[in-house]
Amino acid sequence: MRHLILIPAMLASGLALSACSESGDETVERAFQDVNVVDETDLNDVMLTVADPNEAVDYFARAAKSNPDRIDLQRGLAKSLIRAKRNTEGVTAWTRVSKMDGARPDDSVDLADALIRTGDWDGAEKLLDSVPPTHETFKRYRLEAMVADANREWSRADTFYETAVGLTTRPASVMNNWGYSKLTRGDYAEAERLFGDAIRQDQSLFTAKNNLVLARGAQRNYSLPVIPMDQMERAQLLHTMALSAIKQGDVSTGKGLLREAIATHPQHFEEAVRSLRALES
Repeated sequence: MRHLILIPAMLASGLALSACSESGDETVERAFQDVNVVDETDLNDVMLTVADPNEAVDYFARAAKSNPDRIDLQRGLAKSLIRAKRNTEGVTAWTRVSKMDGARPDDSVDLADALIRTGDWDGAEKLLDSVPPTHETFKRYRLEAMVADANREWSRADTFYETAVGLTTRPASVMNNWGYSKLTRGDYAEAERLFGDAIRQDQSLFTAKNNLVLARGAQRNYSLPVIPMDQMERAQLLHTMALSAIKQGDVSTGKGLLREAIATHPQHFEEAVRSLRALES
């Protein structure tokens, strides 16, 4: 009788241990799944920021092929293609993302950016017009400004540039674009001001430094601006200033600036030497 009582108890104990074992296995499996999600997220971020762009393309292409319905992987592929300057493929990838469930207005803006990179300004304009006006982001307004520039709609461009500047903590690049817009319109003084503002925001932005020299040269001001520059940058800016002077007919001034550029450059400045030889011959 005692044995009959023990059998149900042992069975109950065995079932309880089995249940605990199954519960423990499930807990461990869930824990590993959570870790894998965290690891994958970190890896995705690395691929989108510091990895070689083409390696990132390969990574996201494989991941998206295995999980074609995951929009985050499709976005990663599209972003990586643009980083790799494979813009035509980027347009295809962003078009696919913009049509998926879970697509956001940002995806349409990124598609517009890709279209501009391939020269499809009309397509980009139509796409931006379809983005809700309540979607107010730096990138959206920067692209709107670029499209307005391409259409020579100067007032609209200025409005969009001004809005974009107010929506970012790093406005140097958009200030440089705005300044270049003013430069192409012949508003040299305003262009010079905007390039100066861009350099104050980012002293490493050599494009803005070069554009600033062009704006000053267009006003026949052939002195270098007081801005941070190393010796090589100084030589390159003197070369730009020389070419600007020569273009406007101030050839003797241009020759002097070329000689100064050659003397300033820490290495052999072949481009400036070639320009000077062409003038002197």
